[in-house]
Amino acid sequence: MLSNLWNKSSINHGVMYALAAALIWSGFILVSRQGGVSALNGFDVIAIRYATCSALLLPIWWFKFRFNLFEPRFIAASLIGGLAYALFTFQGFQLASASHAAVLLVGLIPLFIILLAALFDSDKIPVNKWLGLALISAGVASLIWPLFSTGPGLNAGHYYLAAGAFCWALFSVLIKRWEITPWQATVSLAMLTCMLYLPVYITLLPKNLAFNLWQDIALQAFYQGFLATIIQMIFYVKAVRLLGPSAMGSMMAIVPLISGIAAVYLFDETLTTTLVIGLVAVSVGAIVVHTNIHFSWYKRRR
Repeated sequence: MLSNLWNKSSINHGVMYALAAALIWSGFILVSRQGGVSALNGFDVIAIRYATCSALLLPIWWFKFRFNLFEPRFIAASLIGGLAYALFTFQGFQLASASHAAVLLVGLIPLFIILLAALFDSDKIPVNKWLGLALISAGVASLIWPLFSTGPGLNAGHYYLAAGAFCWALFSVLIKRWEITPWQATVSLAMLTCMLYLPVYITLLPKNLAFNLWQDIALQAFYQGFLATIIQMIFYVKAVRLLGPSAMGSMMAIVPLISGIAAVYLFDETLTTTLVIGLVAVSVGAIVVHTNIHFSWYKRRR
């Protein structure tokens, strides 16, 4: 009886964390695209993101919850989920529309997570997950097909976003496999990425930072450096630990419907039939994949 109540409570908490992370991630796509169309470049946004986050986390880590940042598992996870993910993703936001990013970035993450989890941890993929993956794949295909049939095809931004999705999927599987806590994942990702990236950014990379862009800088600092990196990461990792990486990745696939439609109004992007089909297919696919959690809990309860 107590075990069933504990399982139910864990799942409910996991779902709430997952939904909160999904809402913040929806805003992340929109704010990142805003950074991409502003005078800031992708390298600026990455620097703002991790400099702000590290400045907020450093005193807490130093005085309250210190741990060894330089363990190999933290370094590897930060290189994948921090540095590589950011470099690919923010270059993608400069070159591809937010609605395309909503389908590609978040749509590919659950597909990669489920396949990687099956590869690394021998997770069995049930029928509902195969069906959900098929719907997600169809949604991505409905976006890509017109680009080849009536347009120039995919640009570099689409490939950057796909690479970013793979990096985040691999990070999601590794934090569960290596038993990295939400606090460890958040701090190590932010601070190690900052230590590795900022010296290169300051000395070698192009910069467009200027005082007259203070509103753009403030928006990116608050959302990227606080909400998306600290709050969203804590919610995301908690959900991964409670629900597993496959379920968390599936929940994140509801983001395209929110951010994709919002992008049409915020950035005056074209709302085509194939885009609507892609957004809906990816979101429905996420729901189909995620239903396995509720069915499993229902069976245990009985």
